[in-house]
Amino acid sequence: MERTVLIVDNDEFILNMLKKRLLDTISNIKILEAKTYKEGIRYILNKKISIDILILDLNLPDTESEVLVKFATNRDVPTIVLTSLIDDNIKKTLMSYSILDYIIKDGKRGLENSVRSINRVLKNHNTNLLVVDDSKVYLNTVKDMLEKMKFNVFTASNGEEALEILKNSGKDFKLVLTDFHMPKMDGMELTMKIREEYDKDRLSIIVLSANDSSDISSQFISVGANDFLNKPYTQAEVAIRINSNLELLELFEKTRDMANKDFMTGAYNRRYFFEAGEKIYEKAKSDKKNLAVAMLDIDKFKNINDTYGHDIGDIAIKEVANILKSNLKETDLMARFGGEEFCVLLENRTQEEVKELFEKIRKAFEDNIIETENHKIQYTTSIGIFYGIDDSLEAMIKKSDDGLYYCKNNGRNQISVVL
Repeated sequence: MERTVLIVDNDEFILNMLKKRLLDTISNIKILEAKTYKEGIRYILNKKISIDILILDLNLPDTESEVLVKFATNRDVPTIVLTSLIDDNIKKTLMSYSILDYIIKDGKRGLENSVRSINRVLKNHNTNLLVVDDSKVYLNTVKDMLEKMKFNVFTASNGEEALEILKNSGKDFKLVLTDFHMPKMDGMELTMKIREEYDKDRLSIIVLSANDSSDISSQFISVGANDFLNKPYTQAEVAIRINSNLELLELFEKTRDMANKDFMTGAYNRRYFFEAGEKIYEKAKSDKKNLAVAMLDIDKFKNINDTYGHDIGDIAIKEVANILKSNLKETDLMARFGGEEFCVLLENRTQEEVKELFEKIRKAFEDNIIETENHKIQYTTSIGIFYGIDDSLEAMIKKSDDGLYYCKNNGRNQISVVL
């Protein structure tokens, strides 16, 4: 989805440098330019334009400082301020407007800080956060604050409810913000429970508490919290802590991806599939629950390579990963096993739901047309599925592979469920 960035700055050199750096760094964005307050206002008031983030110079030639900041934030436009100079009074004023960040104009470093901050906000659209607090006032205040930052925000009133959401929502959460004192399960116990399932390099926990005890923050850190922030706090303080934690998670994720993901498609590799799949299998077997394993590959893939060449064949393989990702949940396990062959492991699905899902996926491939510079390519897939639980994950994969070969030998472009 294309995101829109509005830059308001009367310094043409800075405006052009920032625009170029953003286009070089961030994909799928549209950049609007304004050099005055009036031009910026026109864009913000244009109902046909949805501005995902505004980055503006604090001092514009046709208005007093901070006027556009106030105008934009009052309309819930996510705003980052550029300024040549900042003192405590200016900082205090800016914080009162609930801006996301302020960047000092200091050459290359300021430019890179601007790009990093903008990129972070644009990523927020795809980031799930969970806020836990028994006070409806604080809960709604933080929720509103985070939604202005364009996060996907979920809420819970105590630790038990939070754990239920983490376990059963089907969402991939990056960060939990929790209060300390709550009924049923307080923030300390919640932190310990979360760490039993999620490592610190996969899910961050920030504690927001009004507790005055000097050692409470160190206690939280010792049981697994990543950060601690005392109430009351400003939006900028929360934003800085959240951004720091999310950036650290991204560094961990990049390191894992180098080891766990297929470079060409971005899907998990075979090694990681077995590492993660074994844990899912053991848990399902212990809980006496069924799993679904599906093997999928492209019908007559050799013909694509022979007719169009291996570059087009690679595009066809990438499209398999794209279609699977668009139809699977974030928590589903999908890997490229080799060549054009992919494997999917699903939990918490009925047999009928599994059949409906993979029939939908099969149809998506059948209807899909890949357009390259010189060709239009269309292909089908065959999908073998095992549903149930067997003696091992390998045995389940073997049975799904048998289903795949059944499809290949009986006309292709179909699914086959093995029980």
